[in-house]
Amino acid sequence: MSNWTFVKAVAAAAAAAALATAASAQTRGVTATEVLFGMHTDLSGVAATYGVSSSNAVKMRFDEINDAGGVNGRKIRIIIEDQAYQVPKAVQACNKLINRDKVFAFVAPLGTPMNNACFKDQFAVGVPNLFPLSAARSMYEPYERVKFYGAASYVDQIRSGVDYFVKTKGKKAICVMYQDTDFGKEVLEGAEVQAKKLGIKIVETTAHKPTDQDFTAPITKLRSAGCDLIIMGTIVRDSIVPYTTARKAGWTDVDFLGSAAVYDLVVGAAQGMEGFYGMGLTEMPYVDSNVASVKTFVDNYKKKFNIDPNIGAVYGYVAADLTYQGLKNAGKDLTLDSFIKGLEAIKNYKDIFNGPTVNFGPNIRQGASSSFLAQVKGGRWTRVTEPLGF
Repeated sequence: MSNWTFVKAVAAAAAAAALATAASAQTRGVTATEVLFGMHTDLSGVAATYGVSSSNAVKMRFDEINDAGGVNGRKIRIIIEDQAYQVPKAVQACNKLINRDKVFAFVAPLGTPMNNACFKDQFAVGVPNLFPLSAARSMYEPYERVKFYGAASYVDQIRSGVDYFVKTKGKKAICVMYQDTDFGKEVLEGAEVQAKKLGIKIVETTAHKPTDQDFTAPITKLRSAGCDLIIMGTIVRDSIVPYTTARKAGWTDVDFLGSAAVYDLVVGAAQGMEGFYGMGLTEMPYVDSNVASVKTFVDNYKKKFNIDPNIGAVYGYVAADLTYQGLKNAGKDLTLDSFIKGLEAIKNYKDIFNGPTVNFGPNIRQGASSSFLAQVKGGRWTRVTEPLGF
């Protein structure tokens, strides 16, 4: 190589580096050596078991990536803020992450109303919302360029479950017990939409507050209506108490089905939950899982945090890994535009937990819509079907 050719090559490389540095300087949360993410979640409130475990898993995945050299020359850093599962605290946390920390994007933020409350300020400055721990449709609808959600919504899940029970199990008298919250109403809507599609009616419904503890009256009402399938717009305690109340009362010829919100280690292990159904998105992280990659994850998580992971850890880990895929696809010149294109380029993605195949694209902001049926057997969740549609 001649001296002149060498000089030109060096100059071209320097110019390319300068362009990348300039682009980084103009992109919030991005430098030549680092990309900064934020996460608002519950570390001290009613959903802290999910918030702590999911944030641990996000850190775990990012640490793995950083230990392997980072992505396109950058290390990943995340700032985690506690919103205690309260909307006012979530707004404060989001404002800090957006205005003081100037993060590039949010990863795995927790809670439907908390995410919804942050969207306006977040999107005004172009901070993407990536793979939140909420299956509400507002996580990807209406279309917003910087919204990305990777799995089936509550409505999708319930539609798949109702479709299966009507077509495969011959259920005809569908009822719904749901929390009188935005979450519960999404479950109700899923049941109503699929029942209408199948040409059957919802026989009876009951609504309750998340804090209610006695479910004798609603169970009596549903039993009197002759329900043969009860769709549960419930989470943990308000799934366990009604189900065990019905079984103790001798009502055994009815099935109960919840969304992925009931697909929780606590529900599966609770006394009296044998036979309860839920919709699942991934394998449950059992320490003795027969899926090698799940077992390895559980072992590594426990070594790092000295506690067993729950399903929230699974969701956090997948959210972090999908974020990494987007960064990798974006290339070294990381800007908001290149990152969005990188996320849209994710095709046929499979996580290590046997989750659904995820695909994004231009105008496609929900990566998957299928879920599978699981049942409590012997104190643990067991997958009953392959992924279902509707």
